[in-house]
Amino acid sequence: MQKIWRQSKYILPVFILPAIVLLSFYKLRYWSFFAGVFAFGLIPTLEYFLKGGTENLTIEEEKVVRKQFYYDLLIYLMVPVQYILLGIYLWRITTVPVTWYEFIGLTWAMSIACGVLGINIGHELGHRTKPFEQFLSKSLLLTSLYMHFYIEHNRGHHKNIATPLDPATSRLNEPIYKFFFRSVKDSWVSAWHLEAHRLKKINQNFWNPFQNQMLRFQIIQIALCALILAVFGWIGLLGFVLSAIGGFLLLESVNYIEHYGLLRKEISPGRYEKVKPHHSWNSNHELGRILLFELTRHSDHHYNSGRKYQILRHFDKAPQMPSGYPAMLILAMFPALWFKVMNPLVEIHNATVTDDYTKNLETVSDIE
Repeated sequence: MQKIWRQSKYILPVFILPAIVLLSFYKLRYWSFFAGVFAFGLIPTLEYFLKGGTENLTIEEEKVVRKQFYYDLLIYLMVPVQYILLGIYLWRITTVPVTWYEFIGLTWAMSIACGVLGINIGHELGHRTKPFEQFLSKSLLLTSLYMHFYIEHNRGHHKNIATPLDPATSRLNEPIYKFFFRSVKDSWVSAWHLEAHRLKKINQNFWNPFQNQMLRFQIIQIALCALILAVFGWIGLLGFVLSAIGGFLLLESVNYIEHYGLLRKEISPGRYEKVKPHHSWNSNHELGRILLFELTRHSDHHYNSGRKYQILRHFDKAPQMPSGYPAMLILAMFPALWFKVMNPLVEIHNATVTDDYTKNLETVSDIE
């Protein structure tokens, strides 16, 4: 029974999330807000009662599950699903008379699809090594006009996580609204620097879009906007841009809660200790884990970014969020409450890590 559940549970986001978004698209009136209420109302409420578990797969189970194509197929399917949802959204807002509040509800629903199905799955596929999977990743990121994430996240964020060098690591006492501006701007700039550095190393032309990924990404994104404008007009373009912004702000909100206040030890100027599980906040709440394809087991993802979503692990010493992602995202929108809840947890965690770090140094010293 447990094996059946392990395999079947990820079917839920494949069918439920698109169905919820479609319901918002077609019911209209106040139903247009249903996707938002589902994601940030129903799910946090259910997770309050369903805490989830800390169990991990055995080594033998991991070997089997990691190679099963079934788990890859589920996330591959999200690419056509996301583009179908985008097409339906654009058609609805431009061919069906909608009120201003229905437009807001529909755009909120589409932005959730962009963040959860688009960027989240694009993030998972962006860590894969097959060119086909990397193409799918970029295709999904395109729907949120956030293709530079493919460069900055893999070559910047994972290297600089939990240091002042990382735009996507939120600082202690930094309000989320200030973080939005800093992370969005600095991540985009960082992607340009990273690509320029790569091209310089291999002696390639920075201004050639066939060689410079960042130039190519901008051209592709502008081309998509132009296509939407030509087919769906200014209303379609406005809706697409707003839903894309909503999608990448949802991503940045997740970045904010995943790394808030956590820092790696600086061994020497500009050189930091290796990334460990305790450098990311973790959440084992079951519904969030399933609907986000295990993104909430973020500690293991940063410890080993090559691990596929279905085999990510829980670590006892990784800092645990007091609730699941949806509830924590809502809490982050109210900085004073967020600081009141999270700052003591950061303080406790950092003190524990410092004690463990000191003990490790003493142990090494004794051995030497």
